[in-house]
Amino acid sequence: MSSNATTNETSNVTSLPSTSKAQTAKEVIAANVKLLIEQLEAGHSEGLTAYLTAMGRFHNYSFGNILEIARQKPDATRVAGMYAWNQLGRKVIKGQKGIRILAPMIGIRRKKDKEAEKDITKQNQPVLVGFRSAYVFDVSQTEGAPLPDLSERVKGEVGEYRERLIDFLMAQGIELEFKESIAPALGMSYGGRIAILPGQAAAEEFSTLVHELAHEMLHKAERRTVTTKTVRETEAEAIAFVVSQTIGLDAGRASADYIHLYHGDAALLAESLEVIQRTSALILSAIETPAATAEQSEAEAEPALAQAS
Repeated sequence: MSSNATTNETSNVTSLPSTSKAQTAKEVIAANVKLLIEQLEAGHSEGLTAYLTAMGRFHNYSFGNILEIARQKPDATRVAGMYAWNQLGRKVIKGQKGIRILAPMIGIRRKKDKEAEKDITKQNQPVLVGFRSAYVFDVSQTEGAPLPDLSERVKGEVGEYRERLIDFLMAQGIELEFKESIAPALGMSYGGRIAILPGQAAAEEFSTLVHELAHEMLHKAERRTVTTKTVRETEAEAIAFVVSQTIGLDAGRASADYIHLYHGDAALLAESLEVIQRTSALILSAIETPAATAEQSEAEAEPALAQAS
C-alpha cells in the first residue's frame, strides 16, 4: 500500500475525538459504531476494513478494545504494554503516543462471617467493579531486540491451516463432502453438513470452508434481533475475510455492501460486528499454531503511561 493510501485510510478511521475519561465498554463500542456508520454513509469502507483486520490480529482482546485499537492505529500489527515490551528487550520510542484501551478492575466481594460459613466456595469472590484506562503500543512504536515470528503466517498458501480447519469442523459434529452438483455455488451449508465444490484453488477453498462454517455456527446461535439472508451472507463473508487475512491469504477488501446493509441502524451493526468478532476469534483460536497462542493478551496490558517519557 502506498503512503498516500495509508494516510487517507488513517484519516478516515481516526476522526473520532479522543477523551481522557475512562468510559464504559458499552460507551466505547457505541462511539466507535457511530463513527463507522458515518464513514460508511459517506462512502468510506476503509474503517470497516481496518476493524475487520484488527479482529484477526487481536482476537484475544475484547470487542470494544479491538475497535479502539483499529480506530486509533489502524495499521497496528502487534501491541503490548510498556512493561511487556521491556521484558522482550524492546523500548517504546520517546514521544510515541499510547493506544488507549479499557482494562477491567477486579475487586473482592467479601461475605459476612455467617454467610461465608454457609458456603465456603463463595468467600471473597472476585467481581468486576469497573474499567480504567490502560495504554498499549504497537511494535512499530518500539525499538530494540528483534522479535521471533510467533504467528507463523503463510503468504498466499493455506498450508496446515486447511487440515486444522477441517479438524475443527469435524469436532463440531459437522459433516464435510465435496460435490460437483452444487455448481455454480462454491459451497453450501445444510445444518450439520457442508458441501464444497471440488477443484477450487487452495486459498479459495479455505475461504469457502470458513464462510460455510460461519453459517453453521451462526444458525445455531440465539442472538438475533433481526435475521435476514442478506445479513447472514454478509456476516459469513466478513468472517471468511477476517480468518483468511489473518493467516496471510490475500482476502481483498472488506465488502462495501455494509454501506447499504444497515441503513444507519447502530444497534444492528454493533450486534453484527460483535458476532463476526466472536465467531472469527473462535475459529482462529482453533486453527492457530501453539506458538501463536503465546502472543500478548490484553489481560497483561499495563495501566498508566499514556506517552513514552
